[in-house]
Amino acid sequence: MAFPEDVLTEDEHVVLHLHPHWKALIRPILVLVVAVAAVVAGWVLLPEGDGGTIALYAMAAVGLVLVLWLGFWPFLVWRTTHYLFTNERVLLQQGVFSRNRRDLPLTRINDHSMHQRFIERLLGCGTLTIESAGERGQSVLTDVPRVDRVQTTLYELVEAQHDKHSLGDGEMREILADMREGKPLRDSTS
Repeated sequence: MAFPEDVLTEDEHVVLHLHPHWKALIRPILVLVVAVAAVVAGWVLLPEGDGGTIALYAMAAVGLVLVLWLGFWPFLVWRTTHYLFTNERVLLQQGVFSRNRRDLPLTRINDHSMHQRFIERLLGCGTLTIESAGERGQSVLTDVPRVDRVQTTLYELVEAQHDKHSLGDGEMREILADMREGKPLRDSTS
């Protein structure tokens, strides 16, 4: 369930690859522990005989369903949710059976903000909201680990992308001077 490298362009490289914070796994682990404890308690405490055996099998079946539904499924959702930050874009991908992916080019990101509740500050995670130009506008990434560092990295990536695609003051002065002198414009990529 690793993120496929073949979705990256030739000059693109991964800066950060994250899954939601591990706190998303607390409930699935608790469900597993409680289900196992209930089955073990039933095995020890239920009377021997047909009635006890049937009750134990019923408890085990209910425990298995709960572990699959409230334990294994959330784990799969966590494992298949990717927050990928590259030098060109932010890719958000999720989905166990079907897949949803959203690409946010760094050049289209207008604003980003983070929010942490008290418990999230203690756990080192939070919510990152990315505003981008376009129809869908806002993307909310929940349970981002080290959200403050991720936001700083995103800022650095956006600024680097902006600097890469814009002229510096010196380059602009040269172009204006050349235009005043009647010289033909040079290709700024060479």
